[in-house]
Amino acid sequence: MLKIIAAKNADEAGQIGAAIFQEVINEQPDCVLGLATGSTPLPLYRDLIRRYENGEIDFSSVRSVNLDEYVGLAADHPQSYRYFMTENLFSKINIQPANKQVPNGISSDVKKACKDYEELIKSWGGIKLQLLGIGQNGHIGFNEPTDYFPSVTHAVELAQNTREVNKRFFNHIDEVPTHAITMGIGTIMNAKQVLLLATGESKAEILKRSLFGKIQPEVPASVLQLHRHLTVVADEAALTLIRAEFPKSIS
Repeated sequence: MLKIIAAKNADEAGQIGAAIFQEVINEQPDCVLGLATGSTPLPLYRDLIRRYENGEIDFSSVRSVNLDEYVGLAADHPQSYRYFMTENLFSKINIQPANKQVPNGISSDVKKACKDYEELIKSWGGIKLQLLGIGQNGHIGFNEPTDYFPSVTHAVELAQNTREVNKRFFNHIDEVPTHAITMGIGTIMNAKQVLLLATGESKAEILKRSLFGKIQPEVPASVLQLHRHLTVVADEAALTLIRAEFPKSIS
């Protein structure tokens, strides 16, 4: 089931997304949330914090698992995803320390770290709501375009395009890690609900290809067409091409 919701801008997209999160949390206070990093979810996280401060959401029993983490960056590194989550969400809500999990990017045994992360998610009963952004090459998490859909949490070599996009957070492209740990496509697809956020004109083409094009591992996000409960919240800039070709698909 695909539902596309139009937002006026990135802030409104975040507010709509936060309302979906609130509904899930209030319905199941000990739910498992799959979280994402990057600039796209920031308005959503800001609105979740606002709702928490207003007493609308209680995170004390919520558990969270992040999509991915750079290999080689410690939790206190300013560009690690653990650090990002702490700065932009975890430190501002009442989530318990043991309940906020991010892949271990500095493990001496990356393969074991991936297996342990996958087993943790299963032991928690799976993900109730998975938040996703979408890369300009169609990647979700750090599942880059390839010739197959990776099923479980795994280590991946980052595409040059992805490193170029992320270099703005570092002093130089050489500082951008070359590898990451990411949930697999199967892990993501096993979530009971998926919320995909897309904002900005640069996402218009890949969003259309992902939602209405051929399902293929060369466009990883295209597999989401098969998900049983997919909600896409996108601003008008990101929906330009879909609105032109598939206007009836937008709520």
